[in-house]
Order: sequence, then structure tokens, then C-alpha cells
Amino acid sequence: MGYVAKRFLQMIFVLWTVATILFFMFRLMPGTPLAAFIDNTTTAEQQDALIAQFGLDKSLGEQYFLFLWNLLQGDLGQSFFFKKPVLEVVWQVFPNSVILTLTSLIIAYLFGIVVGAYLAWKRGSWVEGVGIPLVLTTRAAPEFWLGMVLLAFFSFHLGWFPSGGANTSGSEWQSGWSRLTSADFLSHLALPAITLAIYLQGLPLLLMRSNMLNVLQEEFITMARMKGLSTWTIVMRHAARNALLPVATAFALGIGGAVGGNVVVETVFSWPGIGRLLVNAVSASDYPLAQGAFLMITFVLVVMNFIADITYHLLDPRVRVAANG
Repeated sequence: MGYVAKRFLQMIFVLWTVATILFFMFRLMPGTPLAAFIDNTTTAEQQDALIAQFGLDKSLGEQYFLFLWNLLQGDLGQSFFFKKPVLEVVWQVFPNSVILTLTSLIIAYLFGIVVGAYLAWKRGSWVEGVGIPLVLTTRAAPEFWLGMVLLAFFSFHLGWFPSGGANTSGSEWQSGWSRLTSADFLSHLALPAITLAIYLQGLPLLLMRSNMLNVLQEEFITMARMKGLSTWTIVMRHAARNALLPVATAFALGIGGAVGGNVVVETVFSWPGIGRLLVNAVSASDYPLAQGAFLMITFVLVVMNFIADITYHLLDPRVRVAANG
């Protein structure tokens, strides 16, 4: 419990630090945050009323403490562009980012675990000689380039998938669940999820291969071979199970990292997620909305890091002994 409490306090400190940096970063930027409201027809009295409405007439210190107090109550402010609470705007698109992230991560990690274990078993063969450079190439390729190649071939050339968005315009559903399970939504999800999965599969594959190479040198693997067990049984039931712990931890961290790293993919495919919302908020100088999107991404990343830490601590006795020592 002491370890959990320590990690929890560290998580709170990180969130406070990020919130503080975001607050001062946006307010010290040049220009006025009310540029979207002010034009040639706006009078000085109307400008003063807008400044007072959003609390910009207070000192920077007063604004900061008011920001922290509202943040503790779950109030992220009012969006300048949408004229709605920031939390409501962010929550409308956040599920789309979560679905895209989880789908791509599941594809990437299932593929990475199986292929990584296989490449470790085939170490020194031509399969490894071809597979490792190919994996490194897909990992190094920019996400926007992968997305554009898939769009050009599967959407514009073959016409198999839509070119952007999450749903066809004008579509209606009885519930959110019926929308998420519809063929229309899944067809829109396919290309961005595959793009992100291709980019993400390199980490679990190389991590699994590295762990497998160590596990395959253990004595219990030699004993399994002496018993005459099949290759599949040795690789998957014995070696892979013992090599999975770091990969499982990386999966938890990958959820947080991918939610924040979806900006490029969501922009290329016009996917209505939190990454695209963040880009639009910065472009429109909508500081409260940009702050809220940044904080939501940070919150997911820090929480998943916390969960990964605790999971590793519980599953691996060596980490528990080191922490207690």
C-alpha cells in the first residue's frame, strides 16, 4: 500500500505540473484569446464585457488559482468557439479516440506477440533477415505517409473504404452502441486503425523477440525440447508465456501514448477524435478547449502509466522485493 500511495502522489504531482505549464503557456502566448469574438464591429464596451465574462480582467495569479479550483471540481472552462463547457466538447470526441486507440493496439500487439515469438525461434534464418528490416521500416515510416499511401490505394483507387470521418453524413442510429457496431462506422474505422497498428506493431514485436531470445536459453526450454514437445507448444505455451510480462506492461503504456499520439492519424483521416479537436482548438485560438484536450490526454497517459507500474509490481516478485528493499 505504501508503494501504491507513493505512485499515486507522484501521479497527482505530474498532473498539477502539466496543468500549471499549460495555464501559463497559453496565457503568455502573443495575441488575444478573444480573437474569435472581436472584429471591426465590436465596441470597446463589448470587448470589456467579454474580458470580464471569461475572467480575463483578473490578475494572472487570481486566474491561476481560479483555474485550479475549477479543475478540482471538474470544470475545464467554456469553449470560445463552441460556446459550451470544455468537458462536454471533449467528451463528445473522446470515445472515438479510445476506440481507435484500442482497436489499433489490439491488432498491433496480437501481431507483434505472435510474429516476435516466431522470429525469435527462427533466429539466424532468412525469415529473421527479411522480417527485422521490414519491421524497422514500418516503424520508422511517418504516420502521415502510411495513412496517405493507404488512402490512395484502398480508398481513392479501389474504393473499398471511405476517405475520412467516422460516419457517412446524414446517418442516424437509435443508440450509441448501434452506431459503434454498424458496418458504416467499422468501414470508416478500418484505415486509420490499420495505419496506427502498422506504426505501433514494431515495439511489441521487437520487445517480444528480445524477451523470447532470453527465455529460450532457460533450462526449462531445454527440458521441453528433450521431452519431444512440438515447436508450437514450446514457443507459445512455455516460452511466450514467460516473455509476455514486459509486453503486457508496454500495452498499458501504449494506451496512454497512443491517445496522445493520434493527432497525425486523426488529422489525415478527418477522424473526430481528441487529437483532431486539439489541432482545431489551437488553430482557432480556443485556449480553454486546447487546455482541456491537453489535460485529458495527459490524464490518460499518467493513469495508464500508474496502472502499468502497479501491475508490474504485483505480477513480478523481483520488482516487489526491489521496491521494499
